[in-house]
Amino acid sequence: MAAPPTGPFSRTRPVVAGRHAAVATAHPLATLAGIDMLRRGGNAVDAVVAAAVALGVVEPYMSGPGGVGWLLLHRADGQTRVLNFGSHAPARATPDQFTNETKEAGIRAPLIPANVAGWFEMLGTEGTLPVAEVFAPAIRLAIEGFPLHPFNVYQIASWVPRLNPAGREIYGRVPHKIGAILKQPELGTTLTRLVSEGPDYFYHGEFAQRLHEFMEAEGGLITRDDLAGYQPQWQEPIDVTYRGLTVKTCPPNNEGFQILQTLKLLEKDDLAGLGHNSAEYIHLVSEAVKLAVADRIRWAGDPQFQPVPLDRLFDPAYIAQRRKLISPLKASHSEGERWGGPTARTEPVKPGRLDGLTTHLSAVDEFGSVASVTQSLGNGFGSGMVVPGTGIALNSFAHWFEIDPACPTPNLIAPGKRWAACMAPVQVFREGGRDFWFSIATPGSYGILHTTVQMLLNIVEFGADCQAAIEAPRFRLWENTRMQIETRVAPAVLAELSRRGHHLELLGDFNYVVGGGQSVMIDPESGARLAGADPRRDGYAMAY
Repeated sequence: MAAPPTGPFSRTRPVVAGRHAAVATAHPLATLAGIDMLRRGGNAVDAVVAAAVALGVVEPYMSGPGGVGWLLLHRADGQTRVLNFGSHAPARATPDQFTNETKEAGIRAPLIPANVAGWFEMLGTEGTLPVAEVFAPAIRLAIEGFPLHPFNVYQIASWVPRLNPAGREIYGRVPHKIGAILKQPELGTTLTRLVSEGPDYFYHGEFAQRLHEFMEAEGGLITRDDLAGYQPQWQEPIDVTYRGLTVKTCPPNNEGFQILQTLKLLEKDDLAGLGHNSAEYIHLVSEAVKLAVADRIRWAGDPQFQPVPLDRLFDPAYIAQRRKLISPLKASHSEGERWGGPTARTEPVKPGRLDGLTTHLSAVDEFGSVASVTQSLGNGFGSGMVVPGTGIALNSFAHWFEIDPACPTPNLIAPGKRWAACMAPVQVFREGGRDFWFSIATPGSYGILHTTVQMLLNIVEFGADCQAAIEAPRFRLWENTRMQIETRVAPAVLAELSRRGHHLELLGDFNYVVGGGQSVMIDPESGARLAGADPRRDGYAMAY
């Protein structure tokens, strides 16, 4: 039975609340791993790393040691930091080394695996518990096995055909049914070696040699030198003010600036007055998103190769100029999620002129520190290439680069370049950016940058709690005027959106195409730790 409605919102499950701490992830066993660290006296970083490593076991198609990620960390002392472990292209990665097919799947699709470096950097710099204690839940789940949940069954069955023989040996043998036990002993052994030998095992030692030989045998690009040279990077977050709040996310090469620019494009409008998920509201938000998408496609990339002009993208005069392009009654045409040349029939929204498959998790501790991580393999089981004898699936993030030299964006693949990354954890603050209020984000490829805005606005504009904000019906934009939308939106609203020119594709009541969000929150009056998780996947939140 659904919980009683809150304003325009309803929930299928309650908000989780506790006095001390809370964790929200895409799988209950990973959430439990994080809670275990907090109850042992660990902090939010200990909890989020334990959950992140466990997710690589219980969601092996989404993330793992062969993947990449970002941390947005708000410390109890008021400092907010970003750890970029989003990886970069290997030294031999030039456009001529790829086709559209080989950059998405197979041995050339992986960028340098970065999650291991990220996890150890987090623990070494900000954690308090021993590595062995933090990794223990994941190792146990890998070696002893865990029962498959509904989303596990669907994803493994969907992506097994993508896997190489080493991957099919692991995931092709388990029955594709709820409750079947998946054991991953090779992955458990790799995690155990990481505990005993640290990241050197992965980037300099036996695993590095094994990966080097695997790449040579299969025609891949990553070498031992690529692995040995990888280091994650601590950065300052970027932010904007919105309705007196401060919204923070990761800086470029991360594409979270699209979320911030969308908020600035909407700030002058009375969104609450339009009504939650009214036709007017959905139309306005979608048109602002399209404008921000166009600028993101044009400018996103690695600022070490070409600067991203955030000061001008967020400039009030530029925002005002862009807002004039929004028609209140007619859907504009979008180029799509990424650069692809002009659309076949209609001129798409252009960027403004400026002169001169993933998982998300969060933890909040009793001290007030909040760790928000988005990590991924890219697609289902990443590239589909599992390194024999290790249980590690390699990512597919070459796919997120462009390989056409005619591409006018900065995101053309090059040796050592970081990809334009859509994985964008977000945190919202009161009191001039000092007091943490909530963290919210989602997986979902480029849809991350659409759906995170919607969840955030559900809280800020319409007073939703963190669980209701996640569950509320959402939409996702594609090329031209195509919009995928959940059917819990009122029929009259859907009809009016169609009349305004939006080409609607109905997704049913709940659909993981629009993401799988997680949120943690500190109640500004009581200090209670609140959390919500998305029923569109296997998400669960816990608190104590």
